[in-house]
Amino acid sequence: MRTHVVLVHSPLVGPLTWRPVAAWLAAAGHPVRVPALPPPVGDGPYWQKAVRAVRDGLGDLAPGTPVVLVAHSNAGLYVPVLRAALQLPVTASVFVDASLPARSGATPVGTARMRELLRPMAVDGVLPRWSDWWAESEVAALFPDAETRRAVAGEQPRLPLAYFEQEVPVPAGWDDHPCAYVRFSGGYEEAAREAQARGWRVEVLSGGHLQQLVDPAGVGRLILECAERAA
Repeated sequence: MRTHVVLVHSPLVGPLTWRPVAAWLAAAGHPVRVPALPPPVGDGPYWQKAVRAVRDGLGDLAPGTPVVLVAHSNAGLYVPVLRAALQLPVTASVFVDASLPARSGATPVGTARMRELLRPMAVDGVLPRWSDWWAESEVAALFPDAETRRAVAGEQPRLPLAYFEQEVPVPAGWDDHPCAYVRFSGGYEEAAREAQARGWRVEVLSGGHLQQLVDPAGVGRLILECAERAA
């Protein structure tokens, strides 16, 4: 069976952030899926909703179909529970400018420092859209053009501050398969170093946090290379 590449977007943005890479992979002959995660609102732990959305997005695949999990940004925290829950063989996981799950136990969605940064932005417990957290000059540089920025911004949910107070479990043995890390931006240097300390393959493609929108071909090639070499 052919391996499917599963591109998991951050819950802070939307699936459009992966669409250019998905189009490049499909044109290159690689089966690809971009499950749409629900907005992190409402009751119950969000990780369960994320797992359900990915499982539903892969529900029509034949049993035994191998998949590569590719997680961007905050979605990196959900890789362990996805790996544990999917009834499909995961041949590799690639973390792309992503937060890393703890080695064991549970991982806070937001660090204490992040919650301290975000708390003053919240109005009635609800945050602005992710792209409104930063200075205009920083945000504009993340997008290839104004049209793409408008489309991505339109998908962004307004998250409750409580989202960053949740924890995601880390099932024992989730990393029983090859893992790799791709770093775009300086903000993820520490995560890349931690990935290297875990013995993972680490690659750098210098750019902004949404480099997959700017250079989908370069990102797509590097994902394939990491998945193939990791395995």
